[in-house]
Amino acid sequence: MSNVRIEKDSMGELAVPKEALFGAQTQRAVLNFPISHTPMPEMFIRALIQIKSAAAATNVKLEGIDTKIGEAISKACETLLHDKSLMTHFPVDVYQTGSGTSTNMNANEVIANLASQQSGLEIHPNDHVNFGQSSNDVIPTCIHVSASLAIHHELKPALLHLANSIEQKAATLTCFCKTGRTHLMDAMPIRMDQSMSAWSAQLNQQISYINALQPSIQSLVLGGTAVGTGINSDPEFAKEFNHRLSLDTGISFVKADNFFAGIAAQDVAVSVSGATKSIAVTLMKIANDLRWMNSGPLAGLGEISLPALQPGSSIMPGKVNPVIPEAVAMVSAQVIGNDTAITVGGQSGNFELNVMLPMIALNLLSSIKLLSNSCNALADNAIRDFQVNQENLDKPLHKNPILVTALNPIIGYAKAAEIAKKAYKEKRPIVDVAAENTDISRAELEQLLDPMKLTQN
Repeated sequence: MSNVRIEKDSMGELAVPKEALFGAQTQRAVLNFPISHTPMPEMFIRALIQIKSAAAATNVKLEGIDTKIGEAISKACETLLHDKSLMTHFPVDVYQTGSGTSTNMNANEVIANLASQQSGLEIHPNDHVNFGQSSNDVIPTCIHVSASLAIHHELKPALLHLANSIEQKAATLTCFCKTGRTHLMDAMPIRMDQSMSAWSAQLNQQISYINALQPSIQSLVLGGTAVGTGINSDPEFAKEFNHRLSLDTGISFVKADNFFAGIAAQDVAVSVSGATKSIAVTLMKIANDLRWMNSGPLAGLGEISLPALQPGSSIMPGKVNPVIPEAVAMVSAQVIGNDTAITVGGQSGNFELNVMLPMIALNLLSSIKLLSNSCNALADNAIRDFQVNQENLDKPLHKNPILVTALNPIIGYAKAAEIAKKAYKEKRPIVDVAAENTDISRAELEQLLDPMKLTQN
């Protein structure tokens, strides 16, 4: 028994796997692009199916397609969204035609075939599922919708979770004072909670950046069709489609101010990618601070002990490594690389169409997912349960000659520098050297040089 069936498209006949929901155009793409063997991200495909469902409902309301056909399309979309084997129907490689036409037609064919099977009607992928649409407005719309959903459901909650975890942990560490470091060298004292407040402030600033970009990423070009003029689309389609999609997703989508810009360029995706790169830089900073503070435990700083999650060496028994910060640092590097690819992709808007849309979608959604998962891992497996090693904080703190900075207003910079150098050379506490070389009483010096007091404005 043959395991293929014969399908037809505008280029002729083609053998397609017998049980596949997709048709000839999808199969041609599978044969044409055996490049990465990586399909479009599942979140992108799910957003595409939601777009097709909302478009069908819109076309029914505007009397562009028959009610029964529209209902069958929406029912097929609903079935696909609940199909655990969803991605088996979407095999087209990311590295395909730059408009993403192959993926758009993959969705049109799958939905049309399933809708036909379920309803007994003859539903066409182009004439019905793709009615009033073009790959050129569908795929840019899908980039925005999928990114919006990922930001709303994954990235922002993860950023908030990490920021809140840091703030909660910091609130328990107000009594710990440590030697501050600039240029990796001893500096004035700082409390642990003050140091960690920088991390949460950075994250909250990143959340503000993302919030500022949301109106742009939630503006959609569907209705612009091939080049932005809206040929073959009802003039009311864009407004009604965005209303319908907003109801379906719970996120407010609106018609783009200019279809031509949204189809010809990917400036918004580039901006959102820039925000993910900025988040990656913040996470790299936090991860590396944790690694330094955890270093040792004997030959490093050893200021904190991160949770011991797994053996750290296949040859050195007892070794435990800062695996979560290391993983997050690698994610940060990858996201920065993704942003570079998206930046190059954004430059590929030639005249009326950008032709690197699938790659932009892949990298943008990958960055959002990697950052979301990293924030949660950092919060739950590093920040929440690390322990402070007070002895290692206190040991260098009172010997830190930089404490002499507090005496500058009293004895002047030059005299303070002389005392600091002497304390360094003799490896003695600064209070002892200052008592011998100034007229300030020891009791007053102990007050002036108290590290904890020096952390207060």
